Amino acid sequence: MGDVEPSDGERLSDSVPWEPWRPEEVARRFAGTRIRWYVVAGWALDLFRGGQSRDHEDIEIGVPTADFPLVQDALKDFELDIVGSGERWPVDNIAALSMHFQTWVREPATGVYLLDVFRDPHDGDTWICRRDRSIRMPYYDLVRFTPDGIPYMAPEVALLFKAKHLRDKDQADFDGVVGLLGDEQVSWLHDGLERIHPGHAWIDALAAR
Repeated sequence: MGDVEPSDGERLSDSVPWEPWRPEEVARRFAGTRIRWYVVAGWALDLFRGGQSRDHEDIEIGVPTADFPLVQDALKDFELDIVGSGERWPVDNIAALSMHFQTWVREPATGVYLLDVFRDPHDGDTWICRRDRSIRMPYYDLVRFTPDGIPYMAPEVALLFKAKHLRDKDQADFDGVVGLLGDEQVSWLHDGLERIHPGHAWIDALAAR
């Protein structure tokens, strides 16, 4: 799809209702499908370290762009909205789908949002970083699994995305996870930060490990 700007969408309120699923519920919803999905962001880091460290106001997953129709089919009983820049569009808005916007899944009866889906660029079985397309990783390295089979994004990659905003929760996630990373993971994150966020505070922290 080309990058065509979508027409004006519906403005989102400042208090969007969320009652996010837990990772176990997402796994249940996608059981038996061929969707290559994986938990991302803060929940991915908690799955990596084996326990919930804080409250999560939402839950985010990534899927290869090519698998998004499978997501729509698996969640056909829910409403899907394309969300970005404080607005939302119907999921069939082709222009909105062409952007790197998120897809929020909501309960039709209540309007409460349950899940946030990222459509990740990829080349076949190779994930491509949407912030720097030269950063790539095979899905068999990107996706890790908990002992009970829930897929999640590799922690070094999740941290690379968290580095952009560096909110208090992002710093807490980094502090709680960095000591658990192996040498190759530390090196990958260090190189990614140098490429996307040169001068970032975490670079020195990683170098001092």
